[in-house]
Amino acid sequence: MRYDFAPLEGITGHIYRNLHHRFFPGVDQYYTPFLSPTMHHKFTGSELQDILPEHNKDVFIVPQILTKSAADFSWAAGELEAMGYNQVNLNLGCPSGTVVAKGKGAGMLANLPALEVFLNEIFEKCSLKISVKTRLGKNEPEEFQAVLELLNRYPIYELIVHPRVQKDFYKYPVRIEFFRKAAKNSKNPLCYNGDLKTSADCAQTAEQFPHLRSLMLGRGLVANPNLVTEMKYGTILQKDTLHEFHDCLLAAYREAFQNDRNAICRMKECWQYMLSLFENQEKAAKALRKAVDLGSYQAAVSKIFQERPFLSIDKRSPERL
Repeated sequence: MRYDFAPLEGITGHIYRNLHHRFFPGVDQYYTPFLSPTMHHKFTGSELQDILPEHNKDVFIVPQILTKSAADFSWAAGELEAMGYNQVNLNLGCPSGTVVAKGKGAGMLANLPALEVFLNEIFEKCSLKISVKTRLGKNEPEEFQAVLELLNRYPIYELIVHPRVQKDFYKYPVRIEFFRKAAKNSKNPLCYNGDLKTSADCAQTAEQFPHLRSLMLGRGLVANPNLVTEMKYGTILQKDTLHEFHDCLLAAYREAFQNDRNAICRMKECWQYMLSLFENQEKAAKALRKAVDLGSYQAAVSKIFQERPFLSIDKRSPERL
């Protein structure tokens, strides 16, 4: 079984990926937060920094592309191929209202004829392997039958299915019965993504669907960066290791941004998930929210690591994940 790290915008950029791989080995592939090419055919500065091969020497990454324009997709894929990449990922799953309103991400699932035209062009022109990350549909899970029938017509390198519809966002339980339809009827290799928060979740999913090529973990892996390491090597998360990872990540963000406030904001994004590991999360979260400078932030973090024990796995707060 292969384990992949899903992209989380604002968190899993190249700085995070490299440090995660160093401290918590085991992830087989890291997906980049989406690149959003435009008609100007130029990556933004931050996008370029994230995909430069020299910034990803020790990790295997798959660049993800978010666009409704086949021409823009093909341009981006060509640029990535020139950098040495051999695979790209098409984002048909982003549920963001802003993205969907532009007809991108999960919004493309609302217009299958247009999606068909788009797929015809990119599979004709792109020489890279194309994987696809999708939701079940935009509004109702029953839309997935037509979505899957369309996707089955293309030589997709891997189909990553998140079994929710766009309007579910991440608030409602995954619709596992519809993933079973994918497992039964997909003509392309499958990857499961959605609510994999513990090693038990991963084991249960792998047992239910023994022909899966891979599992993709996102929020659960940010919450517990050691999750894949534990499953592969039996290494239990130690508080000292998490603390050292945190400190190295903070230092790297401070160096990259040259601005403590921006670095702290980025770290707070991670803490939204990592706090689920600790007891008395609400008190710890309040102290972190109040921290506005480096001193108050570091004091709040030190207090968490010194005073808050890890919660048992069955008590970790799922709403934070």
